Amino acid sequence: MADHYAERRKIDPSRGATLGDGTPNDNDRIEIGPTQLAFREWEAAGLTLPNLAQMREYRWKRMVDAVVARGYGGLLMYDPMNIRYATDTTNMQLWNSHNPFRACLICADGHMVMWEYKNSPFLVTFNPLVKELRSGASFFYSVTGDTSANDAKNFAAQVDEVMRAHAGSNRRLAVDKIMVHGLRALERAGFEVMEGEEVTERARSIKGPDDILAMRCAHHACEAAMAEMEEATRLGVPKGDMSEDAIWAELHKGNIKRGGEWIETRLLASGKRTNPWFQECGPRIVQNNEIVAFDTDLIGCYGMCIDISRTWWVGDARPTNAMVSAMHHALDHIRVNMDLLKPGARIRDIVHSGHQLDGQYWKGKYSCKMHGVGLCDEWPYVPYPDSWVEGSFDHVLEPGMTLCVEALVSPEGGDFSIKLEDQVLITDTGFENLTKYPFDPRLLG
Repeated sequence: MADHYAERRKIDPSRGATLGDGTPNDNDRIEIGPTQLAFREWEAAGLTLPNLAQMREYRWKRMVDAVVARGYGGLLMYDPMNIRYATDTTNMQLWNSHNPFRACLICADGHMVMWEYKNSPFLVTFNPLVKELRSGASFFYSVTGDTSANDAKNFAAQVDEVMRAHAGSNRRLAVDKIMVHGLRALERAGFEVMEGEEVTERARSIKGPDDILAMRCAHHACEAAMAEMEEATRLGVPKGDMSEDAIWAELHKGNIKRGGEWIETRLLASGKRTNPWFQECGPRIVQNNEIVAFDTDLIGCYGMCIDISRTWWVGDARPTNAMVSAMHHALDHIRVNMDLLKPGARIRDIVHSGHQLDGQYWKGKYSCKMHGVGLCDEWPYVPYPDSWVEGSFDHVLEPGMTLCVEALVSPEGGDFSIKLEDQVLITDTGFENLTKYPFDPRLLG
């Protein structure tokens, strides 16, 4: 136990007033963040920590520049991920995703307003980029009931007040996601409502230097949690009483204890339940000498999404020749397609070239070849040729984009699937694979 009050108040008694990422070294602070375990592991790995103040400034500027470039007066955000990007603040993120009570407005002059739950305004005060704090953005039915339309009208009046002060006569307002009453209220208030999701997705697609550092740290933490999950799996499954849920819980535990936040899906399956893919993990007891496949879909440290897939053979027997062949096919799919990545590469060309899945795997293929990733799965999206829609993705890759390269090799009518996925950074000269977690040597034969 610490002898001094000053030490008791610190997250890390070995440091001064701030932690390595520039945040307060205050054990009772409001701001969430990585734990001492994560910091120790990152230091041992020689990782450079992000400067969070610089990261926040970069993101705010990306949003402001995007608004100005389109000639809009402002950008109104309800999506919790967009609010996190713009402000780096959180409040009951998953609950908020289906009960929208927070909103953020960025005006063309850079003025940023946060509408927060009235009982927790303190959750955003650590970020000086938030210049104004309000409440009253809720009008979902379970809380406002049959007065929802009037509550939306009152909120629109607040937006109008801010916009007149900071956007003048510009009535073009981009909005990402808003409930029907809110949309109607804004239009009745005289706003020309523009598509806000295009603004936010494109702004978020280019990661700044500190975003990339944060992603590297979150990646390391995720892989450490994966290693703990794999160790528990290989020890527990042969005993005959380990369920898919018990395996999955190890990843959650490893994420949370390092300061990660949540996992978006339940994509872990074993044995025959891996085919077809997208079955959610459940109470099935994993048998010895079976495949376990998963997709992390993990929102980790600093709110960064780390999206890695691996497939393990668990047991003392040898996997089948079909499994080994499928594993090599999946590796070829990732590696050949990854080699297409470089600045200036057209999404259209990536869609229509690269590794071709064998016919027996085509029907069960993944929903896309690649997808963007940041605070969650993001734009850009790279579909397979049979899902290509002319005009949907007329864009090129740029340095600072981060993408996940997918492979799902699932034999039609088979009793297993191989799921692999790596996360990569587009650099000035090509790409860097951020994922270091090994592939199972047993499935490589």
